[in-house]
Amino acid sequence: MKKQQIFNPYLPSFEYIPDGEPHVFGDRIYLYGSHDRFGGAGFCLNDYVCYSADVSDLTDWRYEGVIFRKEQDPRNQNIPEDAPEQTLLFGIQPQNPEDLNPRGIHAMWAPDVVKGLDGRYYLYYCLDFLPEIAVAVCDSPAGKYEFLGLVRHADGTPLGTGEGDLIQFDPGIFIDDDETIYLYSGNAPIKPEFDNGQQGSQVMKLEKDMLTIKEEPKKLMPGIMESEGSGYEGHEFFEASSIRKIHGKYYFVYSSVRSHELCYAVSDRPDAGYQFGGTLVDIGDIFLDGRTEEQSVNHLGNTHGGIEKAGDQWYVFYHRQTNRTNFSRQGCAEKIWFDEEGKIRQTEVTSCGLNRGPLEGKGYYPACICCHLTGANGAAFSHPDDMKMDYPYLTQDAKDMEPTENRIEQDRLEPVQYIKNMQDDSTAGYKYFDFHDLTNAAIQIRGEAEGVVELRKEPDGDSIGKILINVSSKKWENVCGAVHTCDGVSALYFIFYGNGSFDFRSFTLN
Repeated sequence: MKKQQIFNPYLPSFEYIPDGEPHVFGDRIYLYGSHDRFGGAGFCLNDYVCYSADVSDLTDWRYEGVIFRKEQDPRNQNIPEDAPEQTLLFGIQPQNPEDLNPRGIHAMWAPDVVKGLDGRYYLYYCLDFLPEIAVAVCDSPAGKYEFLGLVRHADGTPLGTGEGDLIQFDPGIFIDDDETIYLYSGNAPIKPEFDNGQQGSQVMKLEKDMLTIKEEPKKLMPGIMESEGSGYEGHEFFEASSIRKIHGKYYFVYSSVRSHELCYAVSDRPDAGYQFGGTLVDIGDIFLDGRTEEQSVNHLGNTHGGIEKAGDQWYVFYHRQTNRTNFSRQGCAEKIWFDEEGKIRQTEVTSCGLNRGPLEGKGYYPACICCHLTGANGAAFSHPDDMKMDYPYLTQDAKDMEPTENRIEQDRLEPVQYIKNMQDDSTAGYKYFDFHDLTNAAIQIRGEAEGVVELRKEPDGDSIGKILINVSSKKWENVCGAVHTCDGVSALYFIFYGNGSFDFRSFTLN
């Protein structure tokens, strides 16, 4: 039987689950994250859902359904009449009321889950700009979680509201082999001028009730205000705490002040002594082989995730931006490797991610699995004001949707994700394929454009094929071209030179 392939993003293209925190429970790996709304005007507007896969086959992810709804948190149930409208970030205005949650309903930001000492599963999360950490509990990893309470000091004061408390953010939860329960939390200023005195990385111990603080919070990772001489310079802690114990060492994964990279630090202790390790992954491949931000291979925004081992392989989970915003983010993953000293080399972003190896160098592929997307001026920050209509970008042709049990109905309703606005000198790149006698390729496009699409193995390499473009249509059309016989494992880049612009839905290799 032919083995199934999987691409980045690894979930259905209509799913926008950033901040992916993977955990293996039993023989399955479960993916927890926040939940963006396509076209939304804010972060994490949808309820928590969960996907899982057999640890021996990460090509087949199963939708587990909604595991926790925003309205289950008591702070989202009693809305005063004078509750303020939800704050809009980055100046993006909603196009319609569905682009935001109702007035007074707070969004649920990046969560984490752990199996407790009692065998139940505990979900830790924050409600957007509220200062506390909340906890929900369930008897199974992907069942229906129920609200348990707020993390609190020994005197009952909710953490985040007590005198001297820092603002809580992006909780990470970890139980060590000696059954000590550690809770990590916090964000730090991304620039010195943003410091408000209530931010920072911290760690604390919890009682076995999973709510009460046993040992008060203490500072953990250096932020930009105190990093001089620490070894973290340029990669200071920003947010997204995630912890794993590997071969007796503690690996702390976080998003740095760069925002578009995930870094790691290592210690012999879970709550102190972390030394900077390096960059795990950057959504623009910045820092990889000396690449600078000006050479980014993708439009930039924040990223957040964690690492996990499935079978014999370790992976890093992260997210990318779509739709010219930071509010429609998709989960991606890549393989990572440890050297003999326990260090992890930065991995590159690819189109194959969780696949067992390179993708087959033949057949149909959606254009949205690109791992390189730039315009004539390179890449930009994912925001309409920065990008305007000067760059190609990922989007879809329908509103936000959720999976349905009716497969036929889902096939009928499922949005088409595609690359919009391929203009002169725009590049869409894909890594990697295993080619055998590739001789021609077809692309599915629509728009108003005339010119040529060159196929290359490297963005600045020699052309291996050309597809002539002369399209004037609002409907998808197939356009074909010859390729010099191509063999072996390599990347594939589609670069347009010409006038006008077109949308790019898919390509077929023969």
